[in-house]
Amino acid sequence: MIRVLLTDDHPIIRDGIRSLLQNEHSMTVVGEASDGQALLDLLPTTPADIVVLDLNMPGMSGFDTIPLLRDQYPDLHILVLSMLDNEQYIAQVLRCGALGYALKNTDQAELIYAITTVSRGLPYLSTTIALDLLRKLHHTAEAPAELIRPQNGLSKRELEVLRLIAEGLTNAEIADRLFTSKRTIETHRQNIIEKTQAKNTAALIKFAVSNGLV
Repeated sequence: MIRVLLTDDHPIIRDGIRSLLQNEHSMTVVGEASDGQALLDLLPTTPADIVVLDLNMPGMSGFDTIPLLRDQYPDLHILVLSMLDNEQYIAQVLRCGALGYALKNTDQAELIYAITTVSRGLPYLSTTIALDLLRKLHHTAEAPAELIRPQNGLSKRELEVLRLIAEGLTNAEIADRLFTSKRTIETHRQNIIEKTQAKNTAALIKFAVSNGLV
């Protein structure tokens, strides 16, 4: 069971996330905090696997909270959930120790996938952000020579899923497109990540572009 701790200064956001997660049997919301200091006060008595953290909060912001969390709770994984899509902010919080970054306009399926991924200690980057970064990288950098060719490891169905990921579709949308379950797509996605050795969604999409899949 993934223990989730929500930190956002807007109660309606916390209520919304809690509502989205309440039917997920693999995770539970164990507590809520309105800013970084409230989170730090809560953690000693509320063990958690992952904190879903806003950045812009009155009092102690997410920017100030992340280094303290990494120092005091190194085993706690951090997923930033913010409206900010500025590259400098994203790079800053990832350098400070956040493992994932998602936007607040993400859908339920992607949010659940982000929480699951980060809780396992794996990096995660919002599909929207990853696509924007990829478009810029595609014009400024050549693909690494050591990229694995898709035909050397990915199945036909995995190639289909990878193409749809690169098009920006969520797991739920891919499942609808391929007439299968979201769980199946999540499994395919994890297999693709392992086979391509991509560290995040941006790297996965770059892999697809570099190998002529999109």
